[in-house]
Amino acid sequence: MGIRGLPVTTAAVGPHGAPTILLHGHIDVVPGRPEQFQPRVDGDKLSGRGAYDMKGAVAALLLAMADLREQDGVRVLLGIVPDEESEEEVERGGDLLVDSGFRGDFAITGEPTDMHVGVAAKGVLAMRLHVTGRAAHGATPWLGENAIIKALEVFRGIESLPFASRSSELFDRPSINLGRILGGDALNKVPDTCYIDVDVRYLPEQDPAEILAQVATLDDSKVISTFSRPPATVDPESVWVRGLCAAAARHHGEGVTSVGRDGASDAVSFLRVGIPAVGFGPAGAGHHGPDEWVSISSLASYRKAIVDFVNALPAMLAEDGAAA
Repeated sequence: MGIRGLPVTTAAVGPHGAPTILLHGHIDVVPGRPEQFQPRVDGDKLSGRGAYDMKGAVAALLLAMADLREQDGVRVLLGIVPDEESEEEVERGGDLLVDSGFRGDFAITGEPTDMHVGVAAKGVLAMRLHVTGRAAHGATPWLGENAIIKALEVFRGIESLPFASRSSELFDRPSINLGRILGGDALNKVPDTCYIDVDVRYLPEQDPAEILAQVATLDDSKVISTFSRPPATVDPESVWVRGLCAAAARHHGEGVTSVGRDGASDAVSFLRVGIPAVGFGPAGAGHHGPDEWVSISSLASYRKAIVDFVNALPAMLAEDGAAA
């Protein structure tokens, strides 16, 4: 199985017909400096591009699958995709997995959560805006309107729109980032055109169409393309979430709670077909930044939490069924 020439890898343990847990991870990473691709160990920290997001979790999931080979109460499927960080809106690896029959009763994607259980994730509304100005000679910039400077003003305008100040129980506010800016075609010319790529991570309660409508009110700019992924939400009181929290708590001294993830999640690939899904990953910090790291001891704890969750699942489901 593959997507755009890249492999999608799957593995399975446990009997057919048993309750089925889906484990999911991605091995692609965002760009980094050359030295970030040289792993470094400093005490309990394993540093490097992708250590936390999320090759550390993938390695632990592979080992957990090996640990679970002999159990016969749960079917466990592992899927590893190559394109979670992609800006492609269609033909994504997570969707391909699900559409090819990778389905079950509950899914865990190993995104960074610091050993907490992510029951919600923001949606993605990335947009490219065309900002217009007025050309002039670079020696007389006061005769023109610099589109690059205006583009920065447009971005500040987006940050000031009503949607940007919303909050919810799990999130302080939406995330708004100016990811790219492309403008100007000559050093000695006031640029009359600029393009900016703005990455909005909106709250699950928000409507992306309303966000676009607010952005459309800004002067001298126009949204010319978008990329979107829906938010992810799951019931924090479900038997699956409670069971995973209980299993993780035994290996995380600070306690385990349900949290909201600021980043998007491939959990939506499962949620769109009715499979409850959460983000759950080891401890670490700095993903997508210059100092990304994952806790080495946490990787062992994460592996044990996954194994304990699966082994406890038959009894947990039986108890939940009896209570119902």
